[in-house]
Amino acid sequence: MEAYLDNSATTKCFEEVKDIVVKTMMEDYGNPSAMHLKGVEAERYVKEAASAIAKTLKVQEKEIFFTSGGTESDNWALVGTAYANCRQGKHIITTSFEHAAVSAPLEWLKEQGYEITVIPVDERGNLFLEKLEAAIRPDTILVSTMYVNNEMGAVVPVEAAAKLVHDRNPKTVYHVDAIQGYGKYRIYPKRMGIDLLSVSSHKIHGPKGVGFLYVSEKVKIHPMILGGGQQKGMRSGTDNVPGIAGLGTAARMVYENHEEKMEKLRALKTYLAKNLSEMERVVINGPLPKDGAPHIINASFLGVRSEVLLHTLEDKGIYVSAGSACSSHKRAASASMTAISADQERRESAIRFSLSEFTTKEELDYTLEQIRTVLPVLRKYARH
Repeated sequence: MEAYLDNSATTKCFEEVKDIVVKTMMEDYGNPSAMHLKGVEAERYVKEAASAIAKTLKVQEKEIFFTSGGTESDNWALVGTAYANCRQGKHIITTSFEHAAVSAPLEWLKEQGYEITVIPVDERGNLFLEKLEAAIRPDTILVSTMYVNNEMGAVVPVEAAAKLVHDRNPKTVYHVDAIQGYGKYRIYPKRMGIDLLSVSSHKIHGPKGVGFLYVSEKVKIHPMILGGGQQKGMRSGTDNVPGIAGLGTAARMVYENHEEKMEKLRALKTYLAKNLSEMERVVINGPLPKDGAPHIINASFLGVRSEVLLHTLEDKGIYVSAGSACSSHKRAASASMTAISADQERRESAIRFSLSEFTTKEELDYTLEQIRTVLPVLRKYARH
């Protein structure tokens, strides 16, 4: 049997996504910037994808810009906004457990003379909103937070954060990295006070290498990719029509019967968390299962290094992760586990299980059975 429990790293495409990607590669393969019929057909796919995404967010189609994925969306949101608003100030606020797609460009901006304030989280991954509020200044141009932490599933109260940000400084732009949140939560940027929103296709059963950035029409942001002036001059380059068409289809499908899907997902997560927590020397990291996102559980198997357990499970056809899969294969200290002040043993034995609407109870039962079997053996060898 095979159990794929690494859906925060990437997801299996919907069949309909596969079909439209193939169709736009093999039949309707025109360049959407071309003026002939093939180009018009290709452009229609791009417009339909923008419309489908805009409907899920209740925003305007013109506020959706397609990118090469979540990393580009985050980089553009941060660097493009910082440069466009530098005369107003150079102060930016973020949190201590952001993905590298946010923390790395912010570190680069720091080298360019911007001041970065990092707000801590508690041992469950809860953001200290009062510290965020206190950090906002007249020269704060940008605040960037996750919606859902990719390693532990902690959820940032983005609507509350947006309100205090805009109450303290109406000119401050609020960016949300929703790469693990879109598709799991109903997100309405205009109602919630979100100015910029980053999303990645392959986390919602779409193709890899494509994503989008929602940019409120009120936000001042510089383009980062210049050239032929595609996407209203904001993001040049020939549109990735197969990727965009697949993303639009995935965005529409992921929100069909959404409440029912999330109820099922949360039930599976609760079942997995309960069984893991009953095992000897297993600690659930981050939020309590009832409080976190519906698809992520992070657990430390004390006495066994995470890589050892990961590869042992892999031999059984079970796929999990030891932290974020969006970084290089070289293992570095987990920013999220460090942010919640986890000790070294917990950090080095942490495994992330992430589910999707394709996950079954049979996969979880098989995984739990194998963990119960191998843990005592691995701990015995670790002692010698």
